[in-house]
Order: sequence, then structure tokens, then C-alpha cells
Amino acid sequence: MVPGWQFRNWQWLCFMLAAPVAVWGAAPFHVRALRGLRHGAATMDTLVSLGVVASFGWSTYALFLGGAGAPGMTMPFSLLPTAGDGTAHLYLEAAVGVPLFVLAGRRMEARARRGTGAALRSLAELATKEVSVRGTGGSERRIPIGSLRVGDRFLVRPGERVATDGTVVSGSSALDLSLISGESHPVEVGPGDEVVGGAVNSGGLLEVRADAVGGDTQLARITRLVEDAQTGKTQAQRLADAVAAVFVPAVLTIAVTVLGFWLGAGADAQAAVTAAVAVLVVACPCALGLATPTALLAATGRGAQLGILVSGPAALERLRRIDTVVLDKTGTLTTGRMAVSHFTPRADGLDPDDVLRLAATVEQGSEHPVARAVIAHAGECLGTERTLEPAAAVRDFTATPGYGVRGVIGGRTVTVVRPPDDLTRLPAPLPDAVRAAESTGRTAVLVTVDDTPEAVLTLGDSLRPDGYRAVDHLRRLGLRPVLATGDRAATAQAIARQLAITEVHAEARPHDKAALVTTLKEQGSRVAVVGDGVNDAAALALADLGIAMGSGTDAAIGAADVTLVREDLQAIADAVRLARRTLATIRINLLWAFGYNLVTVPLAAVGLLNPMLAAAAMSASSLLVVGNSLRLRAWQPSAAARTARRRPARSDSARHLATSSSGGDLSNAPRKRGTRETV
Repeated sequence: MVPGWQFRNWQWLCFMLAAPVAVWGAAPFHVRALRGLRHGAATMDTLVSLGVVASFGWSTYALFLGGAGAPGMTMPFSLLPTAGDGTAHLYLEAAVGVPLFVLAGRRMEARARRGTGAALRSLAELATKEVSVRGTGGSERRIPIGSLRVGDRFLVRPGERVATDGTVVSGSSALDLSLISGESHPVEVGPGDEVVGGAVNSGGLLEVRADAVGGDTQLARITRLVEDAQTGKTQAQRLADAVAAVFVPAVLTIAVTVLGFWLGAGADAQAAVTAAVAVLVVACPCALGLATPTALLAATGRGAQLGILVSGPAALERLRRIDTVVLDKTGTLTTGRMAVSHFTPRADGLDPDDVLRLAATVEQGSEHPVARAVIAHAGECLGTERTLEPAAAVRDFTATPGYGVRGVIGGRTVTVVRPPDDLTRLPAPLPDAVRAAESTGRTAVLVTVDDTPEAVLTLGDSLRPDGYRAVDHLRRLGLRPVLATGDRAATAQAIARQLAITEVHAEARPHDKAALVTTLKEQGSRVAVVGDGVNDAAALALADLGIAMGSGTDAAIGAADVTLVREDLQAIADAVRLARRTLATIRINLLWAFGYNLVTVPLAAVGLLNPMLAAAAMSASSLLVVGNSLRLRAWQPSAAARTARRRPARSDSARHLATSSSGGDLSNAPRKRGTRETV
């Protein structure tokens, strides 16, 4: 295109370089264009293919038959067509530029959408492939999960997943149901208790009778919900072809009309073809194809720096439009980790530090979350001079599922167990500590030394310190927060009170959360769901927008449109602000792209714009779109939000400290007083 760079036989080198692009590089456009024509449909691929074919075909004619292949031929860069000089001009830059820009845009979109289906793969990984079945006479054999039948009895060893939904026949253990049901921590099960496939066995050996297999299991139903919801989202992707169904025939009609008009008016054939080719080249949707991907690339890059991963342009569009946010509790609003919130010693008992050390020492023999929390709390509170005894120092250790642990340390018998039903036998202030724990939905365990009650430990999940401010920011953005959790009503209400959330849905299983999302959408709300577990995957996929915590499961992340890598709930508000800014940038890009076509197509039609200048204008339009999009790389959250992340507001800190000191309801209400079954 630059006359000063045109050496001898330059045109043939350009032809050799352009031919692979026009034939092989643009082949996907040609194939899809032919397929569309066979079905009587016109898409953007049709326009791209015609633009490449027209510019490359005319250049080929010019080289071989039009005199442009002569050695020493030079071609000036002119603003207007110059077809009367007897030499046909080359437009190879258009044949290369058109597919280059469009393919670059689609490449960006493809990278942004990478990982679609990860949710289904993650769900499939939860299902076991083989199962140990107990036959007659006590024999045991391994069979494929597909061969398991209702009524068969199978074994679940510690660390294994439950193969399918069933009922415990013998044995007792703690099952981690957080991925399936939303329970905060492992739940104790025994003979007669129902279990669900995909749960992880944290304790002893279980024998389970299969009650449902294959597609009837709860995990299979969740998988179907995710699959159906993700399939429904693809309908929004048809909008571009719907626009193209009108735009492409209009451009083709203009090009044919221009060619016929100039030929009918007695113009030179090269001038007529040049005008028609210019219309096709200038109408190629390069800027239109780059408008969304470049803004998305810049926004997703900036979002990644801020800990926000966005899956694609449709996700940004939905993120900007949401008006309702459904929040999960465990692992989302709370840390999902059990911790000791209170240690209440007997008024006239042993040294409290000694009691805590003995309790943590005996708990070293247990794998239960209560044990891990007690040991961690002792490590934080005790100095180096009061280190724990090694686990081997505990003699006669026993762990009773659903009750507690017992052991002998240095001649002292130490137990960490659930409190008795009759609290009047406990010395003050231990009864009040147990009642306070029960009223707030926390777990209370009693520490005894030589059969003498010495202390009560109160344990529970803790609210994220930035939870209140994050929910408040959502309200300021005009969003309606809704709490949906698998935990009990008392727990959910306590969390809602602390976060000033008025709409609460407790004891919500996966299908309940999905049904809630459907109901809200039917009421006209545009719903986003924030979650972290497999139990949230169906709701995440069914919502207008799914937001997964980066610390959550692969299934939740795969089903979500946005993933928050940053362990900061305020990233949700930042994501909404970034989406609104990105969509504003995309609208400007689209306005420029359509405006460019609106101005240049008429100029090309009347012969005032040759294909070379049309290609240059197309390139300039694309560069402007890219430049406008790259401004998103410097986007910053609001000053208030940045300050809040650097230093929590005093009111938030005071509120969090008050919550911690009052034993706020941050965990599941126990099924029995002080049991370890829930947290």
C-alpha cells in the first residue's frame, strides 16, 4: 500500500503471501458461507467470505489478465478510484486484513469461553467408578458402578466417596456433605441414616444399602440441572446472526446494485467492479467483530488483576443488568472453617490453660473438625512453655461418634464430649455457656478432667470480616441481596441479621436453590447466584449470572460465569462496576463500527472510495476500537472501595468484634444439644 516500498515484482511476492491467507486461513468463513447459502441463510461469515473472494479474485485477475503483473509495476495510493490508466489495481491487503481481524476477534472470544463444560466434568469426577459390594457369606468383590443395583450392600471405607444414595446398614462415621447438601461440616451417620452419593467418608467403615442408582441419584439430578441450565444460555449467542440476517443481504444488494448501475451507466468495467468490491470490503465487520472481544480481553485482564475472572462477553452483559443477588452462606459469607469462639472455664477449677492443653492433647487422636478446631485454638492461645503432649502420650484413647473423645494423660482421665442433657449438674458458669451456644446455633463441647467438669468450648463457623460492607455495597449499587443456605433457620436468620439481609431461605437443598432462582426469574428479576459448592452448581448455572468463590469446588467454578479469586466479598461489587464500564465501552465501539459502515458504504457505492482506501479505513476503524478498549486496562474501582479493602471501616470492625464476643449465630444449629453432628 506504500508506493515507496514497492520494489520490482513486489506484487507477485504479495500475491504469494496473501494466497494462503485468502484460501486456507479464510477457509472456515468460506465453508460456513457455502453451508449457509445451501440453507438460504446469510451470516457475517458470508460477508467476510465474499469480501475476501472479491478482493483476492479481482487482484488475481489484475495480476494475470489486467496488466498488474508486469515487472516494475507500481500502484499509487490514491483517495479516489483511478481505473482509467489501463492497469487494474491490487487489493491484496483487504484479502489479508479482513480474515485477520475477524479471526483475531473470534480467537479472543474462544479463549474467554475456554472451559465450558468444566462443571459437568467436575460433577462426573464426584461419582465413583467402582464399588465394593458385600455378597452372601460376607464375601466382598469390586464391581463397576454401573453394575450396582437397588438393594445391593456396598462398603465405604475412610477417605472414599459414597457410591450412590442409600441407607447405612452398619457402622458409624462422619460424612462430608458440604459439596452435595450444603452442610457446613461433616455429619455423623449410623445405622438407619440416609446418605447421598458423592459424600466423602471422614471416619469409620460403613456398610450401605443402595436405594437409588444411575440417573435417580441426587448427584445425577444436580448434573442434569447444570446441563439444562448451561444449554439454555446459548440462545443469547444467536443475536449476532439475527442482525447479520438483515445486514448481509442489504450489503450484497447494495454491491450488486452498484455494479449494475455503473455498468448500465456506461462506466468502465474496472471502475464498476472496483466500486462493488469497495462496498464489500468496507462493509466487512472487522471493527464490529473486534468491538466486543477487545473490550472483553482488556476487561478480563484488568479483572484478573483485581481477582475477578469473567468467562465471556455474555457474562459481562448479564453482570451489568442483574438486580438480585442470591448469596450462599457456608464458604461464601462465612469462611467455611470451624473455629473456637469461646472458652469458658469453671469458676474455681483447674488452671484454664492446663485444661485447654489437656483437651487439645487428647483431641490429637481424632480426625473430627471439632478436634482440628480445638488443637488450632490451643496453638494460638498457649505459649511455648505449655506445648501439647505428643499423641503417643495419650493412653486408652477412644472416640465415640456423635459423643466425643476420651483418653488418659499423665494419670489424668480427660474427656471432650457433648454436654449432658441435665445441665443443672454442671458448675457455674458452664450451664450458661452451653445455653448460649445452643441459642446461637453453635456447637458446645464439655471438657472434664477426672470426671470433673472443667470448661465448655463453643465452636462455630466465622463470618468473613468484610461481609457486612460487601452486602452494603451491593445495596448501594441497587442490587437486592437474598440469603439461601442449606443450614438451619436459626443459623440463617442470625447471619441475615448481622448482614442486614431481610430475605432468607434456609434448609435449601440444591433443587430448592434452583427452584428459588427460577421463581425469582419468573417474577421479573435478573438473578445472580454467589456460591462455592457442588450444591450451588445447579443454581449457578440456572441463574442469569453465576458467581463462584475461587476457593470453591471445580463444579461451582465451571458452572459459574464469574469467579472471584480474591478472598474478598467486595470483589462482587467491583465486578458489577467493571461490567458496567466494560459494557459502556462496548457500546461506544459498536456505535463507531456501525457509524463507520454508515458513512463509508455510501461513499464506496458512488465511486468515491476505492478498495485500497476502504481497507485502510477498515484498519483505522479497527485500531480505534482496539485503542478505546485498551483504556479498560487502567480502570480502577472507586476510591471508597479501594480504601475499604485497605482498611475496614471502624463500624465494620466493631460489628465483627461484637459478633465474635457475643457468640453470633454463624453455624448450623445442632440436632442434639452439643453434638458434633453439625457445627
